[in-house]
Amino acid sequence: MSYTVPAETRIGHVHLKVADLERAIGFYSGVLGFELMQRYGSGAAFLSAGGYHHHIGLNTWESRGGTPPAPGHTGLYHTAILYPSRRALAGALKRLVAARYPLDGASDHGVSEAIYLSDPDGNGVELYRDRPEADWPRDAAGELKMVTAPLDLQALLAEAE
Repeated sequence: MSYTVPAETRIGHVHLKVADLERAIGFYSGVLGFELMQRYGSGAAFLSAGGYHHHIGLNTWESRGGTPPAPGHTGLYHTAILYPSRRALAGALKRLVAARYPLDGASDHGVSEAIYLSDPDGNGVELYRDRPEADWPRDAAGELKMVTAPLDLQALLAEAE
């Protein structure tokens, strides 16, 4: 049996187990700029972009004081946060630089530009922007040909708001 989800389907939010709720809020709100929408007791918080109920859920229900999963184990590789423009992505990079927050990498994938980092709990985070589909790299047969090339962070920073 074959089924394809509707094209309008989106991933609505990510909910993360964290060791320290205040530290996680400090990162997702204080550094990345998501708005704190609601606290749920002392063990959870919900953050958003643009007033949505939540794009990011954080909780310590099963993880207060915990450690990140060991390398080589299954789990979340990263959460990808899509920015609406190159300028908006540049603004996020500017905030990370101002906070002296370490980056794990940065890549130009042809279809997108991405900055990679880890949150304070070791969860991978990708901040990216998509290029218009007309600009995506294609091979001679017209098939999509994504790449992984270095992203010029200085050029990106020059476009920050």
